[in-house]
Amino acid sequence: MNHITGIITTLNEEHNIVECIRSLRLICNEIIVVDSLSHDNTVTLAKQEGAVVLTQKYLGDGIQKNYALNSASNNWIFSLDADERISPELAEIINALPLENTTYDSYAVKRRNHIGSRWIKHCRWYPDYCIRLYNKTLTKFCNSKEHAYVEGKNVKYLTGYILHYSFKNIGELFGKAERNYSTRSAKIMYLQGKKISSFAPFIHCISAFFTKYFLHLGILEGIDGLSIAVSTASTTYQKYAKLLEYQTDEKVRNAENFDNIW
Repeated sequence: MNHITGIITTLNEEHNIVECIRSLRLICNEIIVVDSLSHDNTVTLAKQEGAVVLTQKYLGDGIQKNYALNSASNNWIFSLDADERISPELAEIINALPLENTTYDSYAVKRRNHIGSRWIKHCRWYPDYCIRLYNKTLTKFCNSKEHAYVEGKNVKYLTGYILHYSFKNIGELFGKAERNYSTRSAKIMYLQGKKISSFAPFIHCISAFFTKYFLHLGILEGIDGLSIAVSTASTTYQKYAKLLEYQTDEKVRNAENFDNIW
């Protein structure tokens, strides 16, 4: 086995953390959990599984994922979200990598995204390559607070995959996306000074649905594909409608806390 440190960022992940850590044990000799002040049993369970736990108020996606790098005893890092699992096939591939002699600074893996137990093969949910294994002395996650990624320059794409249990069911598909993303994205766009017209929410909503359902072949996924397209359109509409509201309604804007995005 290579010397790899697994890093997991968490917030109230007691239902996921044990399986996630055990999954990382397939390839890692060290595991660090960066917890964002969970109020459930995440920290206790992580410690019981032998992980080192660091506590840090959430700073944004990329910054949070980089927080543990100085605490990692290995140069090679594998970043895994709490609702993800390493497949046995991927573990076998990674354990055979010559990391001590490689010319690559990072490795990208496929991600199988699920709703419930259903693997979604279209809607651009697969292969969904993402860099997760990287040498911290050569690269790391960008410091973006939203949708951060590893800035690898010499990347090897592996055939193995991680399992991502994105949503427990269709209800969570709608609720989680709208609850976590639309307001946050609207605030970010407003702070960036983005200006839109009154037609923007409608135009972006229709475009998002058409793209996800037809261009990204959601139509081939049955009710799941339709649900993903409708959810994407709904979240997109809300994001731009909220931005428009911030622009045009001083009372709403003044009542919003733009310092509390993350």
